[in-house]
Amino acid sequence: MIYEICTHTDPGLTRDNNEDAVAFDPATRLCILADGMGGYNAGEIASGMAVAFIKSEMGRWLSQAGRHANAKEVRRALEICVENANHSIFNAANSNPQYTGMGTTLVVGVFQDGRLMLGHIGDSRCYRLRGQELQQITKDHSLLQEQIDAGLITPEQALTSLNKNLVTRALGVEDTVLVEVNEHRVEPGDLYLMCSDGLSDMVVDPGIAAILTGAGTLEQKSKQLIAAANEAGGRDNISVLLAYAKEDSAKRGLLSRMLGK
Repeated sequence: MIYEICTHTDPGLTRDNNEDAVAFDPATRLCILADGMGGYNAGEIASGMAVAFIKSEMGRWLSQAGRHANAKEVRRALEICVENANHSIFNAANSNPQYTGMGTTLVVGVFQDGRLMLGHIGDSRCYRLRGQELQQITKDHSLLQEQIDAGLITPEQALTSLNKNLVTRALGVEDTVLVEVNEHRVEPGDLYLMCSDGLSDMVVDPGIAAILTGAGTLEQKSKQLIAAANEAGGRDNISVLLAYAKEDSAKRGLLSRMLGK
């Protein structure tokens, strides 16, 4: 499988600074997105630390372990890396009064051939477009999601709730954190979207799907998503990462020749 990846981030229309951070490592196909929280510029510090730490440490492990590491090994490495990042942010917050209480959401994915190992904390999301169907493949760690799960409100009521930004898990806020990790099968033609809530709070899923299924390159689609969030009000920082999976044509041609086709 070959992966095409692109990222785009924007402060939105009402924030002076950007507390989102997003990055990917082409060599290891490691993708990371974080949405920081905290006073002053502490949220920006937390998200930046998370992305830089995980890109460095997880990227190094993936480079050394090779692309043939099994799912169990990748999962465990990801959990350890996130745990170490949590300690780093938590210790920084407790040693600098200006950063007290800072934290960040996290979505991190490792694409390996036909597999995605996906971890997340908080309410930043990952969606998968397969064919014409858009599906959210992460579940928010938020008060709103807990209320939906408990049957206290409907998903439709959640769209206008005032509790949208209350997360129940965040990286760096406590000395330990539980990252939710799931493995997903990747098919050729799949398009994955990681995003901060600056997109998902402003653009409903059908609007996101319309952009992703429309014409244009990944770069164009990422900019269209940002523009749609700003057109809806741009009340928060907006970050997106798009990853498109396609079959390796060279390997497919070799296999066809081997089979005499």
